[in-house]
This record gives sequence, structure tokens and C-alpha cells, in this order.
Amino acid sequence: MKLTFYRGDVPNFGDELNAFMWDRLLPPGFLDEDGRELFVGIGSIIWDSYPDAASDKAIKHVMGSGYGGYTAAPDMTDGSWDVVWIRGPLTAQRLGLDPALAITDAAVLLRAIDLPPPAAPAGPAFMPHFQSIDRGNWQRVCELAGVTYLDPRRDPLELIAQIRAASVLITEAMHGAIVADALRVPFIAMTPTHPNHRYKWDDWAKSVDLPMQAIKPILSSPTDAYVRFTGRWGEAKRSKAILTHPLMTPVATAITYLAAENMRRIVKKTEPQLSSDATISRLTERSLEAVERFVKTHS
Repeated sequence: MKLTFYRGDVPNFGDELNAFMWDRLLPPGFLDEDGRELFVGIGSIIWDSYPDAASDKAIKHVMGSGYGGYTAAPDMTDGSWDVVWIRGPLTAQRLGLDPALAITDAAVLLRAIDLPPPAAPAGPAFMPHFQSIDRGNWQRVCELAGVTYLDPRRDPLELIAQIRAASVLITEAMHGAIVADALRVPFIAMTPTHPNHRYKWDDWAKSVDLPMQAIKPILSSPTDAYVRFTGRWGEAKRSKAILTHPLMTPVATAITYLAAENMRRIVKKTEPQLSSDATISRLTERSLEAVERFVKTHS
């Protein structure tokens, strides 16, 4: 049974949690490279097709994954899906699944394994979505605002230690919020700059009984502003040429300083969120029970 998760050109925090978490939860040798069965883990990876065409015919065991709207909804009745549990009620609704299968995102199971201790206390921290990094100026914004910058492309165990050390995590990355909530670190959700990434937030938030109170996106660069107001990616030759032209430098500098001011204001004035201890404990137990049942029937 092959562990399956999203891995693009650069690593991404939420997806890379799969690489170490499941080995600590499953018996030795449970996962292998046999692609006839796929262990579909953390992420919005319930897709209508997989990069490897052979994987479409494989049995796909869904372990707390979600549907993110990145592809058309797959046909869950085609005989290739074994849904153990899913991320949230919106995934259940969109895919026509039993709502009882909606427990929460599988990353809640970080609570059930040994993790690195917190790093040195660092006050407030910020994690952007990994696709926001190249177009934004987030490290400079955080330096100006006095906020610890967490690059989601870095080693996930290091990032977990830093999240645990934060007084509050401001995050555009959904798994920044999911991990912070699981580890009882208050968080402030920032609406993702690109609208493609927003649907899944509500799916997870509903699973932990949390009315999502996301703040508006902070714009750290001219390209951020372009993406925010057009819904495009800002990666075409023409838009790139305009947005990175030397004549834009004063505009870019002004946007960066304004973003830092907005970040400072958020830290001071925005009330963080956290699901209840009772809810997160209950969902952790239900997820663990689902894993244990699955292992028992597939060993």
C-alpha cells in the first residue's frame, strides 16, 4: 500500500506532514511502494484523476483527506474508493458521502505522536501559503513588523517546533492553522490571497465546530495585489514584466511597509481562535480509532 500525497516542485508544510506522521502511527512495513492500493493521506487530494494513470484504477483508501475543488469531483461510486474518514462536512456534501465519515483533517493525529519540543519563545509568527512566497515579500514584511517568519517550504519538524513556541500564529496556510489548533496554539486565519484556496478552510473549520473569522489578505507586493483583485496568478509574461518593472520599485516598497503596519495592527487588535479542548480531544480519539480499525482489517 503506497502513501500518496501532493508533492510539487517545492516542499509544502501541510503535505510534508505525511512523510513522517504515518510512519509513527502505523506498524512497521505497513506502507510500501505497491501502487495497486493507495493510502491517501493529509491534504486536499481527493481528485478526479491522479498524475500516474495507473493510480486511477488503484484502490484509494482515504484517511482524513479533503476535497478542495482543485479538480472536478471524482465518482466515489466507481469501486476504487475506500473512504475511512474525510476532513469535513463540505467534502461529504460535495462528494455525496455519509456525513458521519466527516471527522476532521488527519493532521490532528500529530497529537498522538512524539514531536520536537517548542523552540525558544518567539512571540507572534506568520506562515504564508507556499504559493504566495515567490510573488510576495513576506520575509521583509515580518522583519519590519517584528513577527517570526515561518517559511512553509522548510523542514516540517522545525516548523512544528516554531509553531509550538509562538504566542499566536497568523497563517494564510490552512495546515498552519490545523497544526496550531491541534497543538493548542491560538491562531489568526488570513484569507488566502488566491480564491482557489478558500473553500477547504470552511470544510476544516466546520469539522472542529469553529466559526471561521478569517481576516482579509495582507498584500505584500504589487503581484499580491494583482492576484487579490483579479483572481489570476500573475505569472504570464506580460503581467510579470509590468509587476516587476524597475518603475514599480517605489510602489513595491510602499506596499511592503503598509503590509508590515497591517501585520502589527493584526497582532495587537485581532482576537485569535482555538477550538475547544473537548472537541479536539474527541476528534483525535475518533481519528485514532479509524486508523486502528483500518490497520486491523488490512494487516
